[in-house]
Amino acid sequence: MAIPPVLASKDARDELPRALKRFREEGIAAAPLIFGAHRKAEAVIIPFELYAELLPIIEDMEIAALVRQRAARGPATPLSEVAGGLGLDPGDYR
Repeated sequence: MAIPPVLASKDARDELPRALKRFREEGIAAAPLIFGAHRKAEAVIIPFELYAELLPIIEDMEIAALVRQRAARGPATPLSEVAGGLGLDPGDYR
């Protein structure tokens, strides 16, 4: 699919009813509505069906970013050490 033109925000507002009609008629295959100030791509409106399919991928990307952020902090402390430091015995909580 070719990327549709970027609309100015005002034009996108006027295009929204037609985009919604496209989404209803074409479903997941409908072209997105891309818009932004001065025709610089800043936002996209997509069919909800497509969003639902993309959501697991988006969540995976968010988790991967969190893992990278935590890994950059250095090695993790094992839970048994944290519990021991607090005077707790993990065996008591099985």
